[in-house]
Amino acid sequence: MQISEKIRIKQEEFERDAIPHMKALYNFALRMTGSSDDAHDLVQETYLKAFRFFDKFEKGTNCKAWLFRIMKNTYINLYRKEAKVPEKVDFDEIQEYYAPNAMPMGGSEDLQEKIFGNLLEDEVLLALQSLPEEFRTVVILSDIESFTYEEIAEFIESPIGTVRSRLHRGRKILQKKLFEYARAKGYITAKEGRQEVIG
Repeated sequence: MQISEKIRIKQEEFERDAIPHMKALYNFALRMTGSSDDAHDLVQETYLKAFRFFDKFEKGTNCKAWLFRIMKNTYINLYRKEAKVPEKVDFDEIQEYYAPNAMPMGGSEDLQEKIFGNLLEDEVLLALQSLPEEFRTVVILSDIESFTYEEIAEFIESPIGTVRSRLHRGRKILQKKLFEYARAKGYITAKEGRQEVIG
């Protein structure tokens, strides 16, 4: 087989298996970095690496988890080394990205995205951003990106028990951080909130 033919086949397989997950990767990158520019850079770098090493991807396995693993390693290398902390969450860009008229009509996933889009207010984003990274990662992957425990365990390279523990602790931290916000918005009463936080 000629080199040009191999490249063509690789490109077709990459477009079929990897490109459909770009939106999920961008969503995760945006919540991790807090910056649309950094998120785009992170996704671009992830896909460049993924295409370069696509021949090492084991066909028939979970391509989405493989891409997220590449992105996690890229994030660690690019962002943790530089100790980049976003100065401000660009809420307008996120709200525009999640605006209902930008969403295609469809199944329950579209509905879930619309619901989360309406909840992405500054307090929620800032509370999510303030979580320690190990908790933030599992909360985002489970509660926003709908990953299974198995997929998250594969992503963070830890047992499922660790995923459950971090998810539970991350949710508890968020619950405490968002108590005043939830009460102010009328989602809970003061009495309900105190019982929940104590429990």
